[in-house]
Amino acid sequence: MEEIKVIIDGERKNVGFLSEYKSIVGYGARKYEENPVAGVLVNGKLSSLSERIEGKEEIESIHLFSPLGKRIYRKTLTLLLSYASSLVYPDRPLAIGHSLGDGYFFRYEDGGAFDITLLKEKMNDIVRRKAGIEKVRLCHEDALRYAEKSAQKETVILLESINASGYDFLKCGTYYQLYTEPVLPDFSLVTLWEIREYADGILLRYPQTRSITSILPFADNPLLFSIFEESRRNKDVLSVRSIGELNDCIADNTIGHKILLMEAQQRRKIIKIADMILAKKSARIIYIAGPSSSGKTTFSLKLSDELRIMGKKAIKISLDDYYKPRREVPRDESGDYDYEVLSALNLELFRTQVKALLEGQEIHLPSFSFIKQETIFSDEGCRMDEDTYLVVEGIHGLNPELLPDIDESLSFKIYISALTLLNLDSNTRISTTDNRIIRRMVRDNRTRGFDAVETISRWPSVERGEKNHIFPYQNNADVMINSALDYELAVLAPKAIPLLRMVKKKEKAAYPTAQRLLSFLSFISPIDTTAVPSDSILREFIGGSVYTAI
Repeated sequence: MEEIKVIIDGERKNVGFLSEYKSIVGYGARKYEENPVAGVLVNGKLSSLSERIEGKEEIESIHLFSPLGKRIYRKTLTLLLSYASSLVYPDRPLAIGHSLGDGYFFRYEDGGAFDITLLKEKMNDIVRRKAGIEKVRLCHEDALRYAEKSAQKETVILLESINASGYDFLKCGTYYQLYTEPVLPDFSLVTLWEIREYADGILLRYPQTRSITSILPFADNPLLFSIFEESRRNKDVLSVRSIGELNDCIADNTIGHKILLMEAQQRRKIIKIADMILAKKSARIIYIAGPSSSGKTTFSLKLSDELRIMGKKAIKISLDDYYKPRREVPRDESGDYDYEVLSALNLELFRTQVKALLEGQEIHLPSFSFIKQETIFSDEGCRMDEDTYLVVEGIHGLNPELLPDIDESLSFKIYISALTLLNLDSNTRISTTDNRIIRRMVRDNRTRGFDAVETISRWPSVERGEKNHIFPYQNNADVMINSALDYELAVLAPKAIPLLRMVKKKEKAAYPTAQRLLSFLSFISPIDTTAVPSDSILREFIGGSVYTAI
């Protein structure tokens, strides 16, 4: 066999041309709990172990418990359930829905009953058999024929909207699924998971970072699930349930009307929340919290406008304006300034001003300059009366320690997040996290001049802050709202793709993510920004908002 020289984990070796990566990195020698190799970075790009060496390459092993390894595991796990379902119920497509806590929610498209025990037994059987997973190339006609035969309607619509010459698929036995990112070469390592009945579907649970070798006890989140379900019903009304259907609307020029309807649906939610606030007669402070790039700023301004239409007044406060100077900000375990912790805020100033406002006193609101690292107070004073609400927006808005001495009856709490429900097809989800990364990348480049490397590299720190300081308090909310718009990725993609293409292989922390995002964005047809209303939450990220401050 012809041999070529490659670099494997920093060591130069001679290997056989077209050898599978798994044959040179020791795949199969360890069990799940021993943190085996799950994939490889080939010249910086994440690849499956079943792919083959084709030239002079620099190869880096990716272990299962690493961030990239965990992504490979979860994608393989969802494939396992879909494959098992195709064997138990061959004529009933199973659709992946949204994430929920430490799992993914699935439901059968026909809405019928299912036997969770049979599915579990079949999944375990596939794992015991170490059933293999192949990556294969199908021409357009063969791919379309298979998708039609297996009743994968959303895949059919997607392929017809793209109309490429061919597509990569994952193949397990006689089951095929559109390929979007690497998986394990077989199912032998997929031993840690749980499936359970949930609502009218299935919850497939996976290990979390904080408990990587065990499944944590189930913790329900019915409020979050209800928001997902409300958004799903809205999607059904608009008949835009997948990227393929979105592409069709763009192609036939009906997208303009769909955008107006999507924006109208979101405004109705904001009006409904304003009605709920007025119905709580004791409410004086409205707290708005949510993770990065959820649209908190625009939402708070739109809600304030709705309250004014209802004859009320609103004083908006951003917690970002209460940051301490950098020299007073705590540092994290890496020695970096930690702006995600509550103690990074000047809580004494914030609490003093809120107390003064509630007592009817006049205050001068602060504005924090990150460039000058100083607080500047407004020349114009403000005060509250009986018709005024204080609207407090920021990541710590639902933390009970923010204003611990304020009577709880005075508060109304809102949690906002961009909960993405538009998938590529019924088997391939687009994660909420990816949607938010793209939002933030576009905004950071426009407002701060950051490149994609900066945004992607910072994201792990952002996620740690959210897990510690936002997500634990989301169920303190009186109401949740989904800020994601089903058309937004088609607007963001033309702005994000050039930024992602600028990420070079040497940027090891960002390049694999950039390549993955480019891969799924390539399926999406573009929408020009002129189609986006000037008061849309999406304008917070792409610019041109009627709220000129953002």
